[in-house]
Amino acid sequence: MSRAQFVTESEADTFALGRALARRLTLPATILFFGELGTGKTVFIRGMCRELDVPPAAVRSPSFTLVNEYRGRGCVAHVDLYRLGGLDDLESIGFHDLAETADLLLVEWAERLEAGRPGALEVRMEHLGGDRRRVTIVNGPDGVSVGEA
Repeated sequence: MSRAQFVTESEADTFALGRALARRLTLPATILFFGELGTGKTVFIRGMCRELDVPPAAVRSPSFTLVNEYRGRGCVAHVDLYRLGGLDDLESIGFHDLAETADLLLVEWAERLEAGRPGALEVRMEHLGGDRRRVTIVNGPDGVSVGEA
């Protein structure tokens, strides 16, 4: 299992790292995001979506809608599991259908899944104080770099 760790110094770095990861992805793909509130998950996802021709302003955290779909180079499904209570809720939002139909499935609060998804990439984000974040990418493609955007 591959594991790469980065430290971003600003929101712009986190956005750029998201773009860098998206640039190297082979679609279809599922990415599971782990991290506390405010660690930059949506900023990272905004960078990924930008690389797939989705305007950054269109990308919003789906905390209340639970699922946002974006169209760019393919269909991107952005899911937030924070408010879900269990497996029945996954069914009610069509999670399994999204996993089959989206070119890119981005899942915030993946901690809430009872089991991972085989073949999924993981992005684990931690606060380091101020605007600094530690971002660990598990099962990701080679060659992702903070400074390449």
